[in-house]
Amino acid sequence: MSEFKIVLSGLFHLKHCFVLLSFLTLCPCQALAAPKDIFELSMEELMDIEVTSVAKKSQNLSNSATAIHVITNEDIKRSGVTNIPDALRMVPGITVARIDSNKWAVSARGFAGRFANALLVLIDGRSVYTPTFSGVYWEVNDVLLEDVDRIEVIRGPGATVWGANAVNGVINIITKHAGDTQGGYVALGSGNHENVISSVRYGDALGQDTFWRFYAKHQSRDEFTLETGSDADDAWTKTQAGFRLDSMLSSKDSLTLQGDIYEADIDQTLLLADLIPPTYLTSTPVETDTKGWNLLSRWKRTISPDSDFTLQVYYDGKNQAEDINESDRDTFDIDATHRFGLGTWNDIVWGIRYRYTRDRFVESDIVSIDPTEEEDHLFSGFFQDEISLADDAVKLTLGSKIEHNEYSNMEIQPSIRALWAVNNEHKIWGAVSQAVRTPSRFESDGEIKNAAFNTYQLGLTPAPGLPLTVVTQGNDDYDSEEVTAYELGYRFIPVDSFSMDLAVFFNDYDDLRTGELNQVFTGSGFTQYVTLTNEGSAETYGVELSLKYRYSNFFQGHLAYTLLENKVEVYDSFGFPHHQISLQGDFAVSKTMQLNLWFRFVDDMDALYSFDTDKTYEVDSYLTMDIRFAWQILPDLEFSVVGQNLLRGDHVEFVQESFSAPVEVGPSAYCQLTYRF
Repeated sequence: MSEFKIVLSGLFHLKHCFVLLSFLTLCPCQALAAPKDIFELSMEELMDIEVTSVAKKSQNLSNSATAIHVITNEDIKRSGVTNIPDALRMVPGITVARIDSNKWAVSARGFAGRFANALLVLIDGRSVYTPTFSGVYWEVNDVLLEDVDRIEVIRGPGATVWGANAVNGVINIITKHAGDTQGGYVALGSGNHENVISSVRYGDALGQDTFWRFYAKHQSRDEFTLETGSDADDAWTKTQAGFRLDSMLSSKDSLTLQGDIYEADIDQTLLLADLIPPTYLTSTPVETDTKGWNLLSRWKRTISPDSDFTLQVYYDGKNQAEDINESDRDTFDIDATHRFGLGTWNDIVWGIRYRYTRDRFVESDIVSIDPTEEEDHLFSGFFQDEISLADDAVKLTLGSKIEHNEYSNMEIQPSIRALWAVNNEHKIWGAVSQAVRTPSRFESDGEIKNAAFNTYQLGLTPAPGLPLTVVTQGNDDYDSEEVTAYELGYRFIPVDSFSMDLAVFFNDYDDLRTGELNQVFTGSGFTQYVTLTNEGSAETYGVELSLKYRYSNFFQGHLAYTLLENKVEVYDSFGFPHHQISLQGDFAVSKTMQLNLWFRFVDDMDALYSFDTDKTYEVDSYLTMDIRFAWQILPDLEFSVVGQNLLRGDHVEFVQESFSAPVEVGPSAYCQLTYRF
């Protein structure tokens, strides 16, 4: 299907919205909105956005001695994305590749995979990193994009503050204060791939200092196609609802209470073993039913202008039932953080944390974990001191995290960072950090029968033609993976209309995941056992560049470039593109119309190893474009049309590590109406 036909298909799916659009534009009840500057903040103000993910305290982005990028709510809106992973494509140093209609591979500074185990992801401080397979189920961890205040993306280790698994980066999705979401919001949309986009939110006040909101959203995505041309059977439907309450209990005390509940039906096509030659593999449709719920409370007391205390407690429950794996997980987490000044030079942040998790697994013919039930306890504490020198022109930050877990026992993760503000235009920073990625439940106790295929194709003897079953086994002696990271950065803001943010890094990894092979002949075939060990090492280095430019109130542009190289000596699969370019242009066509263009180039991605087919996939480079046109019809009514992946036909972006059936991503289009009241 051509890109033109796809756009027409998207318009057709929104026929009911066009009826509503026609009615409202003819209604004389409101006047057009007053002219609005779509680029409200200067570059200097953008660089001075307060971030909290670096040190668990508020500080200006430009004064952070780390590689950090902030995606604002306006950035998300102008991009036209409908999910968090696609929004992350605009960040240098982050690799986002779509696996199929409902799954993504998201990673920082390499090591991409279905479960990128070196990237910690949080939503309002609640970790959504799963210890089952070490990674994030992006398809179920979602928020109402309209309520996102910002997404803080740290590239490089954040373990000193956030603990284990923040090896290559931290993504913290921060939603708006309930006081900033008063009134109503409704969005309706449809397209050829995004079949249903619907959300509603309403907020109000309880007295003078207490605000609340409630939201609900429902999305349905159509299936993609396999590389072979057949349907991928990977359609996706998800319904989610939640609330947030923010209250000032006193002049010094604030309280936040929030929660979410969701349910999703997810289809996928997996390559599963069978006894039919010659491949002994078959593409099998698999259905997944998943649901989850969470409740978070955060109390903050301001002791003085230089001191505050925060206590956060949350519960998170998940259930996932699919043909190859069924599990439940309950998590309880309590975190206390205290910040205070010591003299005029020291700003100290310290905290303690306890996490309890309980999981339950149902054994299948493909995936099994023994014991099927387990309780884990994690204890940790951190201390970080920011020392101001040379009349605040130089800031030195020293800190370390000490953590005890059930798998690798005690872990210490120190860091040292320094920032030199040469003047208001030039800022230089550097850092040396150590971080660990602790073993997952599967790496310690799991087993997966990945595939069965013909030994003749592998050249195995003595019985070519017999099926070979590959079994990946966990190892209770599996240890943590370690990295020592060296970083250097430079920020340049010569005028209000231009900014540059540059970071270079070198990472040295030890004890990476490898597989120890042991082949056994069973009479009817072979079984090859792959026992997970820590014999791998790697070195990665790269450059990350972000340039932002603004011309008056008419145009704003953002260029993000990533160069990534590595030397990996491991058995596992670590695919990544060497070069990535993201170029965005936002145009204020008129007082009520906007045009947003987004070009992306992703280099070849090789070394995507599949356990199932015992082959390495190569993903070709691609250049694509997204386009969004928005019309502010009335002060509270906006119509937008979005086209995605318009320069490239169907193409594969990633092949997951196990059960891999390559799926193609194609052009798509959708339309949307949003109404505020």
